[in-house]
Parts: sequence; C-alpha cells; structure tokens
Amino acid sequence: MENDQVMIHVRFAPDGTIAAISERPDALSDQGWFNLLASSTTDCYETLSGARALFRLPKQQVDQLKSSAV
Repeated sequence: MENDQVMIHVRFAPDGTIAAISERPDALSDQGWFNLLASSTTDCYETLSGARALFRLPKQQVDQLKSSAV
C-alpha cells in the first residue's frame, strides 16, 4: 500500500531563518518554500527539538504547491 503522506523536514539556523527544507522546488529559496507552506496549510506543522520541524501533508497537496511555485 502506497503512503500518500509526505513529511517535509525543516531545519532552522540559530537566527530563526530556514537552514534547510526538503521537497523544495527549484524556483523557491528555502525560506520562500517555508513561507509558502506556512501560509497555504493548516494543522500540518509540528515543531521538534533541536531547531527542527515537520510539515505532514498529502502528496497531492505538495504536488499542487510545487506546481504553483513554478
């Protein structure tokens, strides 16, 4: 059975900016991708220890957000 959820991993720099984020489309910076995800989704963001976080989204939604960034 195929899992239709995507986990997008986020790592923060000490100054609070985005140091790295997964699944980022080439058209956006790390910070730009984070901003798009944060402004376009609800109830899918999870903070973790060690300056990390996760977005848990359906694959279809991630694909739509990526295509809107082109």
